[in-house]
Amino acid sequence: MSDAARMNSTIYVGGLENAVTEKLLANAFLPFGEIVDVTLPKPDLPSSKEQHRGFGYIEFEVAGDAKEAIDNMDQSEFFGRVLKVAAAKPQKDPNDGLGSKTAVWETEGWIARHGGVSEEDRQAAQQTQRASSPADAMASLDTDVAGPRLEQ
Repeated sequence: MSDAARMNSTIYVGGLENAVTEKLLANAFLPFGEIVDVTLPKPDLPSSKEQHRGFGYIEFEVAGDAKEAIDNMDQSEFFGRVLKVAAAKPQKDPNDGLGSKTAVWETEGWIARHGGVSEEDRQAAQQTQRASSPADAMASLDTDVAGPRLEQ
């Protein structure tokens, strides 16, 4: 199965109670179609006593089953908690966008995607610069009157 097809058949399930296991989650979503995989991400800290981070992913065999599960299970109650069920989004590259240690404009292709300065903008800036500053800064001064007046 291609990555795009996998993403279309994978759903995000948020708001899970700590007692929920992969098996319980799979059993709850089994009526909507054949399940390929259930994942409950573990907490980042190894010292954490929690079983999972409160959300999980379910991959269905068919993308239509995933859509059906979203339509039927979003905002439903499971183990006393209201579930948030939505289509899963692809994981972001940690070096891309906000939160990375690299400036956004330094990433490869950022200027190409978001556009640099257009030729029209560049020409307008040059015209404004020419109009606002004379070629010679001293040319606009009246040198006969410039400076302090000496009273005699």
